[in-house]
Amino acid sequence: MTEEAQQWYEFNAETIEALTEDGTDLAQAHTIEHHLACKNFEALEKAAVDAFKAGFEVTDAEELILDDGGTVFCFDAVVKKKLNVEVFNTDVDALLKVAEKHKVHYDGWGTYYMGDDAISMEDDFDDDDYLGDSE
Repeated sequence: MTEEAQQWYEFNAETIEALTEDGTDLAQAHTIEHHLACKNFEALEKAAVDAFKAGFEVTDAEELILDDGGTVFCFDAVVKKKLNVEVFNTDVDALLKVAEKHKVHYDGWGTYYMGDDAISMEDDFDDDDYLGDSE
């Protein structure tokens, strides 16, 4: 195991533990978005193909302008799974291999809290509840 993989394993365990402590619903599958980025669009495209072959849904590549004015391309490798550190470690291993092969950067993963008190994107919000009273 590489030092990078070990660091991601620790991240996986800590993040899953934090979600669990916050009360996320462990019975539900969570949508996991693994992030990959590269300055070379062609390399990123090849990585996306390999991520797809490895069983991930792949989002369209996006171009981001960095604070220093540079450009980077990125995409998400998406999978829906229950929170299980061993499964996450296996997924990270697969994506680290893809990243290494194509010289792209694996930038971790994110998910959304799942629970009875989770905010749904479909919920109707009253802007005054979040923006404060402007009067």
